[in-house]
Amino acid sequence: MPRTETPWGPWELAPLAEVVTLFQDLAAPWWVSGGYAIELAAGRSFREHGDVDISVLRRDQLSVRALLADWDVHAADPPGTLRPWPVGEVLPDHVHDIWVREHSDGPWRFQVMVDEAENDVWVYRRDARIGRPLSTLTIREDGVARIAPEVQLLFKAKNSRPKDERDFAEVLPILDAVRRRWLDEALAIEYGDHPWRERLRTNQPLID
Repeated sequence: MPRTETPWGPWELAPLAEVVTLFQDLAAPWWVSGGYAIELAAGRSFREHGDVDISVLRRDQLSVRALLADWDVHAADPPGTLRPWPVGEVLPDHVHDIWVREHSDGPWRFQVMVDEAENDVWVYRRDARIGRPLSTLTIREDGVARIAPEVQLLFKAKNSRPKDERDFAEVLPILDAVRRRWLDEALAIEYGDHPWRERLRTNQPLID
């Protein structure tokens, strides 16, 4: 895996399969998110990745930290900085980004993203007006859950970078009418207008 530098130390991504194997021992919901989730939806690899993202629910955070007891784990608290996350500490509500590495002298290996939920409903952390049943948030294939592509695209729609535009273009043809409609409505709630909305409505899905 390529090595990249950051102000908080280098990144050397763990293979996705290794991270998935690690999380198989977590007795709580978790799922692959980020760019790898988009590639899993597309069914092929089409670009390089800067990180490996696993998402969990905030209410399960202590179980996650216990799973990673032997790892060096830091919280982005406040965002833009890193500080150690001790085993047993409940994170403040504003923390949603966790960096993980084997030890303090090693490179960062993957990230854990903390999502919100109320009972059985997932709540979008950037706009609580947007949500959906947890039962529809992920897609499970070959024993591994990944975030639904339209939900990941909602995260990517804010200040989209070239890689986010590529992800949108790659996954758009496989979104059915229901998934397109959900993303269109979510973008309307958060942004009012967004350049992806027209493309969601005018590009016909392959399946309906």
